[in-house]
Amino acid sequence: MMPTSTENQGINYGAILVISIAVGVDIFFSVLMAHWSYSWFPVQASSAAPYVDSLFSLETGIGTFIFLGCTGVMAWVILFNRAPKYDEVNGDPIEGNIKLEIVWTVIPLLLVLAIAAYSINVNNTLSTLGPKQKYRVGDNPAALVSMDPKSTVGPIEVIARQWSWEFVYPDGVRSSELHLPVDQRVNFRLISEDVLHSFYVPAFRLKQDIVPGSVISYSLTPTREGRYRLRDAMFSGAYFSQNQTDVIVESEKSFADWLDLSAKQPLQPGLDPSQPLYQRRLAKGDKGWATVPPSPPPLVNDPGNPSAPHEA
Repeated sequence: MMPTSTENQGINYGAILVISIAVGVDIFFSVLMAHWSYSWFPVQASSAAPYVDSLFSLETGIGTFIFLGCTGVMAWVILFNRAPKYDEVNGDPIEGNIKLEIVWTVIPLLLVLAIAAYSINVNNTLSTLGPKQKYRVGDNPAALVSMDPKSTVGPIEVIARQWSWEFVYPDGVRSSELHLPVDQRVNFRLISEDVLHSFYVPAFRLKQDIVPGSVISYSLTPTREGRYRLRDAMFSGAYFSQNQTDVIVESEKSFADWLDLSAKQPLQPGLDPSQPLYQRRLAKGDKGWATVPPSPPPLVNDPGNPSAPHEA
C-alpha cells in the first residue's frame, strides 16, 4: 500500500491580491472620512479648535477603518462563502491559531495606545492654551484677580442663572452678550447663582461646567472675528434649552470702542430668553409638572441684539 502524501498548495497569490486591494480601499475611504469629519464642525474660532478637530479626525479615520473592515469581511462571507441551501451542518471547529490570536490582540492594543497617547498630548496642549482652576466662593478676592497671569483681557465674570447669562468686564460694564477681542488671551471667572450650568461655545470647542459654590477660572484665545452661539449644555431646569446668547469676537479697537460706549449707557433689563415660554405656560393655566420661575433679567449696560444672525 502506497503512503499518502499531502499536496503542497503553495502561496495563494490570488487571496493576497484580493486582501491587499480590500485593505487599500479601506485605507482610502478611512482617510477620506477623516478629512470629511472637519466639515461636520462649526468654524474654528479659537486656538484650541484645531487640536480638538485633529483628535476627532484621527478617531473618525480609525473607526472608519475598523467598521469597513468588519462589515467588508461579513459581506464577503455572505456573498461568496455562504452555505448551500438546506445545509444545516455545523462549520468545522477552528481553534488553537496562536498567530491569529496574537494579531487580533496586539493590533487593537496598539490602536488604543496610539489614541490615548495622542489624546494626552492634545489635552496637555489645551491645558497650556487655556488653563483651568477651581476656587471656592469666598476665597480671597485679591488672589482671584490674576487667575491666569498670561491673559491680556479679564477676568470677565460669566454669571449663569436660570435662565440667562450676564457678563461683567473689569471696568464694570455689564452685557447680555459676550464681547471678546480677537487674538487676545481672555480669562473668565465662571459663576453660577443657582444650579449646575455649562458654558458651551461650539465654535471655540469649549464646554466647561459651572458648579454652584465655586469660581472656575478658564482662559481661551479667540482667533476669528464673527458672531457665535453660547449655549447652556447642562440640564438646569425646564427652560435650559433657551439659555443661549451670542459671543461677538471683534477687533481690539472695536472691542475697546464698545466698552467705552457701553460704559456710558444706563443699566437696563438684559436678555431673558426663557420668559416667553414661562408666560405661555402661565397663560395655559400653569398645568403639568411644576417648574421653577425664571430669574429676573439681569440689569446690564448693553442687552445685545438677539435677532442678529450668528455663524455657529
